[in-house]
Amino acid sequence: MPESGYFADDSMIRRVMRKRAVGLTYGQRALVVGAVNPLLYVGTAEHTAHRATPYTRLAITGRLFEAVALGTRAEADRARSYTDKKHAKVHGELPEDAGAHHPAGTAYSAHDPHLMFMTMAFTFDSAEVMHDLLVRRLTATEREDLYQDYVYWGELFGMPPGAAPASYPEFRDYFDGYLASEELHLTEEARLVGSYLAGQQIAYPLPLPLNQVVNSVHLLVQGSLPTRIREMYGIRWGRREEMGFRALSRAVRTAHTSVPLTPRVLHGTLAGPSAPVYRMLGRREQELVGSGRPSMPGVDPRSYAERHTV
Repeated sequence: MPESGYFADDSMIRRVMRKRAVGLTYGQRALVVGAVNPLLYVGTAEHTAHRATPYTRLAITGRLFEAVALGTRAEADRARSYTDKKHAKVHGELPEDAGAHHPAGTAYSAHDPHLMFMTMAFTFDSAEVMHDLLVRRLTATEREDLYQDYVYWGELFGMPPGAAPASYPEFRDYFDGYLASEELHLTEEARLVGSYLAGQQIAYPLPLPLNQVVNSVHLLVQGSLPTRIREMYGIRWGRREEMGFRALSRAVRTAHTSVPLTPRVLHGTLAGPSAPVYRMLGRREQELVGSGRPSMPGVDPRSYAERHTV
């Protein structure tokens, strides 16, 4: 009998995260949206070895998150141990003002209960949004079950019990209110990195057909963003973009809801872990950097202190 994980095989988190359309898009969306929280963005950027290689960081994070949601307990525990060791070093203060609500000197820590909840919140929100968009809309019961799975998922990564709202409706009221609040702020670096991750800026065009795949992911991520977030990044979004987004998302959704009519060659691509694709993204970025080209031109790999040392 295969070793079980922390989540039952029929749990909502597994049912949702096995859908590759979700697994391959929610992470980028979560990073783009989550960058509006300066404590999360600066805290991560100042304590990562991958400041200038965000796709490698996305790949590592994606594999860790997937190990806890989809893996065995042994795989999940290794991911949790690795994450805890990394988080132990993540604490400090904002080196400069990041909006009216986050002046220079504001403290951050990876073990701050609220910031742990916000990490879970951005992750859950993006998984929920991309499943609704690309697979099918969840029922109210499924949505609550998925939320409770993600609360437990957050607790497995160290989030204290009680840090998250008790129910999905309470979560949605809080989170939607947060996204409409004046707390949101993009630092200059967060705006630049997010614009690359969302496909607003393209550093190096990829060869066909990979270029079409990447452009499609970018269109889905941009179209899924709240209007305010798109405006904060200055992402152009008109009738042409909206029509393309609707047509593409409808096609992906149809492939999931009409599986018997879907070409057999696509059946194996609709479901399963996304870790192999994460690894491919990381390898490509490392090859790019190894050849002397920056992954995201303009992103300085040095910390704030290193950049401002006289």
